[in-house]
Amino acid sequence: MRNTARWAAALGLTAVAVSGPLTGAAVAAPGAAPSSLYAPSALVLTTGHGNDAATATPERAVTLNCAPSASGTHPAAAQACAELRGVGGDLDALKAAGDIMCTKMYDPVVVTVQGVWQGKRVAYERTFGNMCMKDAVGGSLFAF
Repeated sequence: MRNTARWAAALGLTAVAVSGPLTGAAVAAPGAAPSSLYAPSALVLTTGHGNDAATATPERAVTLNCAPSASGTHPAAAQACAELRGVGGDLDALKAAGDIMCTKMYDPVVVTVQGVWQGKRVAYERTFGNMCMKDAVGGSLFAF
């Protein structure tokens, strides 16, 4: 039950991060000009130990907004947004840094990303063998 409550909280953060920037446009007068020329980019990133998001206990959650400028609770928002732009928002395209060596000790870590990237819905989940492997792939994006 505890995991369900934590994931509900994380999904609640997702809803706020995604719908928050959109509410201004939703209440605008009909025919009004858009308040921004940027497509929304608002994400909620979570991390926790476990084999998958359904069974993992979320340990950290941050928000990341990349348009029109980098912001949110992510500690390195500008670098994280730059990494996302570098792979065109394709989180599967993130590759491990070649100069990092990790042990093969299995202590699974799950990372999830939910929200909107440049106007397109994002739902991403990835399980890493341990924290070192997560840090090798995510660079500053998953460093929170």
